[in-house]
Amino acid sequence: MTSGGYDPNQYPQGGQPGGYGQDPYGQQQPGYGQQQPYGQQQPGYGQDPYGQQQPTYGQDPYPQQGYGQNPNPYGQAGFGGVTPADLGIRFGARVIDNLIVSIPIAIVLSLVLSGNTVQLATGFIASLALYGYFVAMEVSQGTTLGKKILGLRVVAPGGAPNLTPEQSLKRNLFVAVSAIPCIGGLAGLGLAIYIAITISQDPNKQGWHDKFAGGTQVVKG
Repeated sequence: MTSGGYDPNQYPQGGQPGGYGQDPYGQQQPGYGQQQPYGQQQPGYGQDPYGQQQPTYGQDPYPQQGYGQNPNPYGQAGFGGVTPADLGIRFGARVIDNLIVSIPIAIVLSLVLSGNTVQLATGFIASLALYGYFVAMEVSQGTTLGKKILGLRVVAPGGAPNLTPEQSLKRNLFVAVSAIPCIGGLAGLGLAIYIAITISQDPNKQGWHDKFAGGTQVVKG
């Protein structure tokens, strides 16, 4: 034994204290590729140390709703999940309402007046009567007799059940135009045709008069 030097008898394998794979306290340290102490494997890529599978590359941990699915659980259009009424059934309801109002007026005036006066008076009075009829029914009932027979109703902007007087007056203003002498009939017919075109072209079946009233809509049910 040499003083202050290296003692080969102390380390017969030529190793140094604390070398790779050795513990100075006599415990074997795990080397490369060896199992970790206590028999536990360390988490690798895509694994969670708490035992949960982590999303791998290309997967979305929060799957989104697929394209083409309808976010509306009811699958229907219009206010509050109702279905807008198309042009044909609305035209049928309008014809019924006109007959309900115009026929009694024509009968009464024919008993009172005679000649061409009956036609002029019938057109004028019937137009004003129809205007008042539509406004009164839409404000109080949310529908008219013709619409009720065919299962239709009018909803206010935002889906409210009944229209306000102002909304209904604006919505049916084209009916009152027919009361204008001489040109009223042609003007009313032109507006009715324009309204029919806008109804057929609009995805929500809202005509020009509906949008003029703030967004009213005729719906089924």
